Amino acid sequence: MTNRNTTEITAQIWNDINSKLNHVNIRSRNYINDVITLISNEMGIDKILSIILFGSQNSSAHEDTVISDCDLLIIFDNSVTNRNIRNVEKYFMSLEIKHQFREFNYTLPKKILGVVQQTTGMFISHFMTQKKYWQKAEFHKIFHVNEVFTVFFAPSRIVLSSVIDNSTLLYGEDSRDEVKNQIKIPFYDMIKSILMNLIIAIFSIVITPFSSLNSIKYELEAVKWALRASNYYSYEDSKSLEKIIKRFMLFERPRFKKRAEKFYSEFLQLRKNPERDLSFILRVPFRILKIHVKGLLFKSIREKKSSKNKQ
Repeated sequence: MTNRNTTEITAQIWNDINSKLNHVNIRSRNYINDVITLISNEMGIDKILSIILFGSQNSSAHEDTVISDCDLLIIFDNSVTNRNIRNVEKYFMSLEIKHQFREFNYTLPKKILGVVQQTTGMFISHFMTQKKYWQKAEFHKIFHVNEVFTVFFAPSRIVLSSVIDNSTLLYGEDSRDEVKNQIKIPFYDMIKSILMNLIIAIFSIVITPFSSLNSIKYELEAVKWALRASNYYSYEDSKSLEKIIKRFMLFERPRFKKRAEKFYSEFLQLRKNPERDLSFILRVPFRILKIHVKGLLFKSIREKKSSKNKQ
C-alpha cells in the first residue's frame, strides 16, 4: 500500500469517526485524531478491528468535567503481538501528556502514582488489546492491568459489562453484544468493588497532606466507580452519574436524606472544580460502604419482585 493510499484511507477513517464525535470536546477530538495518525504511521490502519469510545466522553452518559479523560479501547487483529503494542505504548503516553490527560511523572511520588494508575487503569486514556482477548472477555489482557489485582480486587465482570453498555463504536466491526452475552456477573464482584474502592479512598486520605499529588481526584474516582458498579449490579444498565444518584436517593431514609444530598452535591461540584476538601475526603469511605450496601439491597428487592411476578 503506498503512502498516498495510506494517507487517504486514514483521512477517510478520521472523517467517519469525526462524524460520531459531535458531543465530544475539542481536546478529546484532537487526541483521537492524533491516535488514528499514530497507529497509521506505526502499525498500519489495517491492523485495527475496532475503536470503541467509552466512559465520561461517551454520548449515552456524557459527563465532561475537569478530571474527565478520554477512554479509548482499540482492538487489533491477532497478528499484532504484545511486543508491537509495548513498542507503540510509549508514544501513546506522550500523546496523553500532550493533550493533558496524563501528568508527566518527574518526581518519585508522582512516579509511584503512575504505577498505581497503570495497575488499576485509573486516568488511563487508551487501552489496546488483541481480538482473541476481547472475544474471551479477558479483563486484565484487555485493559492491561495487573493480573493479581484483577483476581482479588477488580470487579471485572461488572466493569466490562458497564463499559460495553456505555460505549460508542467509532470504527470497525461491532462485537460488543457477542462479548457481553458471555459475561455473568457474580455476587463476589460487588465484594471486590467494595475492597477496591475502599483501598483507593484510604490511599487518597494517606496522600492528602501532599497537595501536589491531588488526592481529591482519586477520592472522586472511588465514589464514581462505587456508584457505577452498584448501579450496574442492581439494574444492569449504565446511566449518567446524576441519574444514578437520583435512584439511590429514592431509597434514603428520611433522617439521612439531607446528609446524602449534601454529599452527592459536593461530589458533583468537586468533579467540576476539584479542590482539596478534607471533610468530604474523610466521609468518602463511609459513603462507599453505604452505596454498595444499597446496591446489594436493590438487587435483592428486584430479584424477589421478579420471582413473585413469575409465580
